[in-house]
Amino acid sequence: MPARPTPSRRTVLRGAALTPVAGLGLAACSTGTGSDGTPATPTAPVELGPGSDVAKGGAALYRDHNVVVSRAEDGSLKAYSTICTHAGCPINKLQGTTLVCPCHGSEFDARTGKVLRSPATEPLQELSARTADGKIVAGPLT
Repeated sequence: MPARPTPSRRTVLRGAALTPVAGLGLAACSTGTGSDGTPATPTAPVELGPGSDVAKGGAALYRDHNVVVSRAEDGSLKAYSTICTHAGCPINKLQGTTLVCPCHGSEFDARTGKVLRSPATEPLQELSARTADGKIVAGPLT
């Protein structure tokens, strides 16, 4: 049986140099908690901003809470987590009513949470949304 070839010094050093970079890439696409220790998605109701932030037919992105809120033409609110269902990256871009994930380009409809462009295949997690004292409040579904 032939012996396995020994890796060259260059191959070993290249692998050692790339290991930390790979770890940073995985950390960028991780879920869990934010840099300040808060959960990636609200686990309790959170106040997002004034009700006037979201126009009928429009959407607003609340990056600090990883939430997007949209308002239907009838005035009702919908909210979704903005943690991408593909690799767990926080979505930080809203173009009209389309959410764009910075990690792999998945796109979601901010009004329905549905996937518009892969690689994601699962819709965004729906959250509760309401107005209280003129402020938009979102949280887990009850």
